[in-house]
Amino acid sequence: MCSVISRVKPVQRALASTLRLRTNADGLNYAAAQSRRFCPGFITGAQPLWVTSRSYCARIATTDGLLFRQLFEVESSTYTYLLADADTKEAVIIDPVLETIDRDLKFVSELGLKLTVAVNTHCHADHITSTGLMKKRLAGLKSAISKFSGASADIHLKEGDKIPFGRHCLIVRETPGHTDGCITLVTGDQTMAFTGDALLIRGCGRTDFQQGCAKRLYKSVHEKIFTLPDECLLYPAHDYLGRMASSVGEERKFNPRLTKTMEEFADIMNNLNLPNPKKMATAVPANLVCGLQD
Repeated sequence: MCSVISRVKPVQRALASTLRLRTNADGLNYAAAQSRRFCPGFITGAQPLWVTSRSYCARIATTDGLLFRQLFEVESSTYTYLLADADTKEAVIIDPVLETIDRDLKFVSELGLKLTVAVNTHCHADHITSTGLMKKRLAGLKSAISKFSGASADIHLKEGDKIPFGRHCLIVRETPGHTDGCITLVTGDQTMAFTGDALLIRGCGRTDFQQGCAKRLYKSVHEKIFTLPDECLLYPAHDYLGRMASSVGEERKFNPRLTKTMEEFADIMNNLNLPNPKKMATAVPANLVCGLQD
């Protein structure tokens, strides 16, 4: 149904395997998160997503032929997303983390999926991607990342590119500002968008390193994400308060930063004074080479 990026074909349909996250006052104060207990949970398509309305969950549950799993990595509070076509079993994974590679590949095996593309929404600074190691363990798997990320990959993505999996696809929207190479991945029917660090639930990624620019991020979110349908569900790369999803309509109305003017937003972002991520010195160099180091 969706045109092909050639070389790849991905995956299936909707449900959320979740773990409630550690607390972090603004989604950025990771130190505070360390002092909180981690509480696991599981949600199926038959249950409402606790952070969204019942109608959203019903919509996910009736998306024809799409398998969806939302997975969580504890240390960096990172979400990994697995999508597959229910009929062809072709699958895509978004933002996989090195520490959870065995868990992720077990899901792929148990569900009988053929993982064709592992894509990163940007060059992460707080964890090392597992895409390089995954490629060694799964024949035919391709890595993908933005052409502006500076990172090596089999597929360098740009605005409008499509990553197909069976009759479904993810469409690339460039959303720089947190980094130069940030992308948002939108399903072909615009019911789901995977925003990486560009847009978090009631927050956004920081803009004080890795080519960050507050005004550029503001423009990206308003032009590339907030122009999606209000009911489009948003899935970020991180959350520190146990929230799993939001929507375009919610964030346009309630996001405490991105409801400001551009100048007010830039002032907020330029005065956060946050410490660097703990793993930044090792994560960024590793992620520039697909997570593989000598």
